Amino acid sequence: MAHEEKVLIQLNDIVKTYQNGDQELRVLKGIDLTVREGEFLAIMGPSGSGKSTLMNIIGLLDRPTSGDYRLNGTQVEELSGKKLAQVRNEEIGFVFQQFFLLSKLNALQNVELPLIYAGVGVSKRRQLAKQYLEKVELGERIKHLPSELSGGQKQRVAIARALVNNPSIILADEPTGALDTKTGQQIMTLLTELNKEGKTIIMVTHEPEIANYATRKIVIRDGEVTADTTDSVRID
Repeated sequence: MAHEEKVLIQLNDIVKTYQNGDQELRVLKGIDLTVREGEFLAIMGPSGSGKSTLMNIIGLLDRPTSGDYRLNGTQVEELSGKKLAQVRNEEIGFVFQQFFLLSKLNALQNVELPLIYAGVGVSKRRQLAKQYLEKVELGERIKHLPSELSGGQKQRVAIARALVNNPSIILADEPTGALDTKTGQQIMTLLTELNKEGKTIIMVTHEPEIANYATRKIVIRDGEVTADTTDSVRID
């Protein structure tokens, strides 16, 4: 990745500790990480390594115990809870293993949700939600409830929802974990296309073949980054 690319995420000496009775558990032990615009980064590591904790801190779902986090130039530690929620909604699109779609809302209504929180009016909201469902090839399914969609279609709805606010970053936590191999490959192809269009993608996965879609991989073990590699070639 060229150095003139804008820095989106800057983590300096990020530490996260939890109290477990009278013991202090250090989950992250001084993480340094820079992510530039347009990168496709895979975060790998064994279960309990701290990768999900790191993802939650990057996604503003959790705060570090100590350290410095700048997101798109904003000093995260200084934000109030309300401002944090606003920045999270504007800057980050989330894609989870379990989709987290609301069962009583159809595909269009699920994709509209971030726009409701952002205060976008009804007609503009519907138009954008439809546009992004078409982008993920679900234009024919906008009125379908989650129960009427396959796993792959649910994940596409989740990706459309993640994209609809035009965030700086897509955070994907095990995005293929609940899908069969073929459907998982289709979802990864879609994420690769979005990255080629300029979206910055950060993905947690424990599957090497899924991580191979990314252009950069970091490995976390025992709360520390033990490897950071950039590929010149990737699967397409």
